[in-house]
Amino acid sequence: MAQSGATAEGRDRLSELPDLTTNPRAQRVVKRPIPVQVAFAQHDGMCETLEGPVRFRTGDALLTGVHGEHWPVRRDLFLASYTPEPPTEAGQDGLYRKSPSVALALQLDRDTRVPVGWQPDALHGHPGDWLLRYEDGSHGVMQDAIFRATYEAAPTNTAPTSLTGLSGP
Repeated sequence: MAQSGATAEGRDRLSELPDLTTNPRAQRVVKRPIPVQVAFAQHDGMCETLEGPVRFRTGDALLTGVHGEHWPVRRDLFLASYTPEPPTEAGQDGLYRKSPSVALALQLDRDTRVPVGWQPDALHGHPGDWLLRYEDGSHGVMQDAIFRATYEAAPTNTAPTSLTGLSGP
């Protein structure tokens, strides 16, 4: 799995993505509270995600998921959305859990390029993969098996501001 943001260049390319806020097939989902191993990058580099290579910078979080998949998250975004598992302290290598938040998900029926807004790389989704739209408007792509292992339907009583008005799955 890899996550993208939305810069001006990225927003132009985002117009090619399905609008999950209006797509009737989009499902409201929440990440299960599964801990992931995190190491903070000691230098700039490239992470080989399942969806393609993604650059990272010194200090960014490098995550390892339940299926051994790897993906980087910009440090400020990571610290705002992940909680350390004791004895890990925020900003240290160790186990973290994603804070609960609702996302929209759509299973892809065609090859799709998803821009990584905080840098010039693109993720590559294929038919059967899942396109995710997070609360902050950024996007990610995830293989079906990993999506099913790490996400579940969002409770109907959770409707964050950016997703308010959407019907449940």
